Amino acid sequence: MSWDSELKNYLYYIKLEKKLSDNTVEAYLRDLRQMAEYLLQEFSIRKPEKVSPEHIEAFLAHLYDQGAEKSTQARVLSGIKSFFNYLLINDRIETLPTEFIDAPKIGRKLPDVLSVEEIGKLLDAIDLSQRFGHRNKAMIETLYSCGLRVSELITLRISDLFFQDGFIRVIGKGDKQRLVPISDSAIRLIQLYLDQRNHLPVNEKYADTLFLNNQGKGLTRVMVFHIVRELAAKAGIDKKISPHTFRHSFATHLLEGGASIRQVQEMLGHESILTTEIYTHLDRETLRENLEQHHPLAEE
Repeated sequence: MSWDSELKNYLYYIKLEKKLSDNTVEAYLRDLRQMAEYLLQEFSIRKPEKVSPEHIEAFLAHLYDQGAEKSTQARVLSGIKSFFNYLLINDRIETLPTEFIDAPKIGRKLPDVLSVEEIGKLLDAIDLSQRFGHRNKAMIETLYSCGLRVSELITLRISDLFFQDGFIRVIGKGDKQRLVPISDSAIRLIQLYLDQRNHLPVNEKYADTLFLNNQGKGLTRVMVFHIVRELAAKAGIDKKISPHTFRHSFATHLLEGGASIRQVQEMLGHESILTTEIYTHLDRETLRENLEQHHPLAEE
């Protein structure tokens, strides 16, 4: 079954049977077409029955990266759930890929972050004797060291590494470039990985792509999500984390260390400082917790 045929049938279902408003119908179809286009481009998925929970989570992460409001994310997920429920009811699929995906809570929620100790646990949980141990450790360190989006990580090129100057070149949204400082530890881990990479098969098309999979091709978002979540479980970290958590942690730790919001904005590649300001709220929350824990008058 193709996206076009199933979306056409779904249109009749929500319009005639569910009697949804024209605006809701239009929004649902627009969101579903956007998801179909994204899944085709990123994962070559041409049929709805091939969609997995990880694919949907990757699409929602893509919306987040694009700056979609939580209300928009919730609406999109509502439409996606409605569509796959329709497919299940009509025996087009056997299981729901949306069953365990929760909608974002509406309202200003501070992003989850990892402490420095938790990031250390994650890195220590990586087995360097495994085939991709050095790659995974270099990836996690780079995500955290440079505050990258997952899309920026998987498109990072060897020619973007300027280790002698202590910077990497990042291609962000809208193909905008920025130079981001990289830590000495991240440089060392990438160099160890590159030594190992030289002995692995590399697809010619991806010769300049830094992080590769077992076929010598570029990684996908979903693969990075899996790696991060498996490491979190192995490290005994109960928080629900994603690759984006390292970006949040990067920004938070910089502000706690005394960096200015303008500096953080530049390193994150935010168009508007309003986007970066959420981390000042997070920083104030941390300060409040420290005050309550350590100030002598806090309990009075």
